[in-house]
Amino acid sequence: MVQLLIPALAIYLWLVPPHQLEFALAFVLLLYLLLLAVIDIEYRLILHVTSIFGAVLGLGIGIHLHRMAATLIGGIAGYAAMLAFYFLGELFIAYMSKRRGEPVDEVALGFGDVNLAGITGLLLGWPGIAFGLLFTILAGGVVSLLVVVIMLIRRQYKAFYAIPYGPFLILSILVLLLRP
Repeated sequence: MVQLLIPALAIYLWLVPPHQLEFALAFVLLLYLLLLAVIDIEYRLILHVTSIFGAVLGLGIGIHLHRMAATLIGGIAGYAAMLAFYFLGELFIAYMSKRRGEPVDEVALGFGDVNLAGITGLLLGWPGIAFGLLFTILAGGVVSLLVVVIMLIRRQYKAFYAIPYGPFLILSILVLLLRP
């Protein structure tokens, strides 16, 4: 599926170019985001190696689009906001483990998502990251609600069912940065 998707996305970018980026830069960014999405959906991981590459790519694209200050402020804001959510998730999991009297093996939010939020902030700049995070949270909430409803209809509900969060951050980048 990925091998069919890459040429299709290249043709789409060529025919309907994004208004903020040139074709080559948009294509490299799209390949990177596709790699992240596939890995996160398949393994629920965002690797540090890919985060480092993404930070360099995001810094370059961000400076190209928003200048240095807005890019750095956006990156810091995205990272800091998601870091706060990460620690809140850790507290929630600890509370639920204590309340249930058994350990919860899932994490509420992975640290790769924190890194990806920083990359998203670099790409969207300031104040774009505020809209990006809002869009991410809303999209993640809608999909999570649909997953819970489908699980309830099938009578297969399972508490702490993990849904990868990276694709929602990626979706916000696609919607806010790579739109025609």
